[in-house]
Amino acid sequence: MTGNRKKEHSRSAASGASQRQLRVGELIRHAISDILAQGGVHDDTLAGHIITVPEVRMSPDLKLATIYVMPLGGRDTDDVIAALEHNKKFLRGEVAHRVNLKFAPDLRFRADERFDEAERIEKLLRTPAVQRDLKTDSDESR
Repeated sequence: MTGNRKKEHSRSAASGASQRQLRVGELIRHAISDILAQGGVHDDTLAGHIITVPEVRMSPDLKLATIYVMPLGGRDTDDVIAALEHNKKFLRGEVAHRVNLKFAPDLRFRADERFDEAERIEKLLRTPAVQRDLKTDSDESR
């Protein structure tokens, strides 16, 4: 590998996930979504919720999958995460059957907080101080 290509490769790896990480994460996201949608996990907490899986992030070695989940309406998030953690072994086995990898990744479940962050930003944008500043900026641009 030439010096320039080596620098290019390390820069792209440091800036974000590789194509392989993204592809495997998406395969696992689909597998987990299908398992949950089909009611494949026999758990009362999970059966009582519709759960979205917006993202799965893979470690560089593909041995750890961090799965971000959100129950519909954001209700009982902690209970849903606990139920998923309790059924982690079953889910890992199902993922291993559905996604062809050398090693079945360890699964880690986290609440997806993007909706909370978006709501916080929306509230901030509606504050009187920000509205005043936005109005001033639009007046100056005329």
